[in-house]
Amino acid sequence: MNKQKLYELCKAEEAIAHMKGWDFSHIAHRYAEENSLPWDYRCAILDVLRPEMQILDIDTGGGEFLLSLKHPQGNTAAMENYPPNVVLCADTLLPLGIDFRPGSGNGPLPFEDNYFDLVINRHGNFNAEEIFRVLKPGGLFITQQVGGDNDRELVKLLCGDLPPAFSEQHLAVTEDKFRRAGFTILRGQEAFVPIRFYDVGALTWFARIIQWEYPGFSVDTHFDRLLEAQRILEETGVVEGLAHRFFLIAHKP
Repeated sequence: MNKQKLYELCKAEEAIAHMKGWDFSHIAHRYAEENSLPWDYRCAILDVLRPEMQILDIDTGGGEFLLSLKHPQGNTAAMENYPPNVVLCADTLLPLGIDFRPGSGNGPLPFEDNYFDLVINRHGNFNAEEIFRVLKPGGLFITQQVGGDNDRELVKLLCGDLPPAFSEQHLAVTEDKFRRAGFTILRGQEAFVPIRFYDVGALTWFARIIQWEYPGFSVDTHFDRLLEAQRILEETGVVEGLAHRFFLIAHKP
C-alpha cells in the first residue's frame, strides 16, 4: 500500500473511532484477541447463575454482555460511568426493568448491604470493600480484567517506551486486595495471549478507542509509526502483540 493511501485509510478510521457501548464489531474479522484464554468468563457466570439470584454488573458498558445472560430483569442491576454509555444504558436497560444506576466501580456502590448474590465485572473498575459490603454472605464476585502489561508490544510500536497505564493490574495484587477485604479466593488465573491485527486501519481505530493505553496517539503525530506497522504487516501478514488478562472468582464467607 502506498503512503498516501495508507494515510487516507488511517485518517478515515480515526474519524470514526468513537465508542458506544463496548462494541468492537467495526473491526471484527480484521483483528483477533482473547481466542485462547484458559477460562471462559461467560461460562463461569452461567455455571453459578440461578433465576432467583440478585445480580449486579459493574461497568456494564452498554449492557450488551449483561443482556446476553438473559437473567430475569427484575433481579438484575447494572452500573456504568462513561457518559455516552450512561445515556445508552438509561435508554436500553431502564425500560426493561433493570435497576441501572450511573456510577464508577471505584467508589461507593449505590446499593444496600448484603443485597446481591453475584457481582460481575468484565474489564471494569472495582472496589473490593464495597463489593464485599453489597454481597450477601455466600455471594460471589466474578471478574475478568485487563492486566497492566496489556498490549505492550503494540504500545511500543505506536507510541514508544511508555510506562504501563495501570501498573497494579496483576492477579497477585488483586487477590491480595480481595483477601484483605474479607474474601476467600476460589479461583485465580492469569494469561498472556496473542492479539493480532490484519490491517493497519483496524489498529489505528483500536489505538484511538483505547486512549488510556495509547496516550497522545493520532495519525498525524504518529504516522511514521503506522508506516512501520504497515511494513511489518506486509512482511509477516500480521501486526501482533500480547494481551494480558486475569480471571478471579472470590467468595464472601
